[in-house]
Amino acid sequence: MQLISTTFLRGAPILATLTVLGACSDGFDLDLRRFADGGLSTTQAAQNAQTANRPSPDTRGIISYPSYQVALAKRGDTVAQVAERIGVPAGELARYNGVAVDSVLRQDELLALPRRVQEPATGVIQPSDTIDIQTLAGDAIDRAPIAVTPTTKPTSKQSGSEPLRHRVERGETAYSVARLYGVSVRSLAEWNGLGASLTVREGQHLLIPVKLETPSHSTAIGQPGEGSSIPTPPSAAQPLPDEQAVPSKPALNPASPALEATRTAASAAKMSLPVAGKVTSLFDADKAGYILISAKPGTAVKAAASGTVRLVSKDVEGEQIVVIDHGNNTQTAYSFVEGINVAKGQKVKRGEQIAKATKNQYNAIQFLVFKGTDPVDPMPYLN
Repeated sequence: MQLISTTFLRGAPILATLTVLGACSDGFDLDLRRFADGGLSTTQAAQNAQTANRPSPDTRGIISYPSYQVALAKRGDTVAQVAERIGVPAGELARYNGVAVDSVLRQDELLALPRRVQEPATGVIQPSDTIDIQTLAGDAIDRAPIAVTPTTKPTSKQSGSEPLRHRVERGETAYSVARLYGVSVRSLAEWNGLGASLTVREGQHLLIPVKLETPSHSTAIGQPGEGSSIPTPPSAAQPLPDEQAVPSKPALNPASPALEATRTAASAAKMSLPVAGKVTSLFDADKAGYILISAKPGTAVKAAASGTVRLVSKDVEGEQIVVIDHGNNTQTAYSFVEGINVAKGQKVKRGEQIAKATKNQYNAIQFLVFKGTDPVDPMPYLN
């Protein structure tokens, strides 16, 4: 099997939405929100990731970074009111953020600015050890012989790392974006003022919370040679034992291993690729609990192994999915499919067509393998 780029795709569809369809009565739990608290959607690593607090805005609501600026809304603000307060045309601000001019915003809801406005009194937020042109210019002014009387009270500057920005694409949710970047949904909501509903919209700009570095426990390193043990060299005063000739024995042909007796059930349970394409995105337990397999629209999608159809439905984003139970607590799931021609409870054989690939931005289908309710790497199961 030929593998191409394993880079995780920006805006990849949420594998975890497979699980939002409710808990099956027979034990296969398909609840996304359960997974979102440390399972399939946002992973335990994301939940444990420590993130910095969002910087405080100025009185206009502006937070300024070297590459961009954002504005935070006040309670009851419309886009037009925010635009007027910061000095940006309302229509331009609305289009840039994929929202209507008269939309009422949530408290601290974040809007990305299409152009830079007057910098806050605290200046541009950047790492404390960075020296920029503004800092140098400020020092030069301070050294000038002309006395300048400050008209405002000096404000302490803020420092910090510039967050990544993510533009929400169709089908994405707060859960999928949080899992994509390995942060918790709670942090994402707090940084962007998403509110309790965690609602995001297509075209919305989200700031990805800055992760704090976890201090590593390193071992102190001494000076070269310090504390190292020196092996005792062999003594020249003691002669080596006499070498004794070892009689040679005729070589014996090793017995053939009893392969049939050692064959395991797992080796007999290998699966085949659902489509004859290349794997374009590999399994990543911290980011992607699935693989993507390239497939042109209309390509036949086949059962990876024999089993019983457990589920035929749609996820919360409207994507059709099929789940097949193969016994031994193993299930496979297929999405980015249409034209499903199997029904729940139907027996299918390996290689039997169950659906067709859809036309999508990845030109691929999504394939998952579950062991119980945990997603596992499908590659070891594939021939």
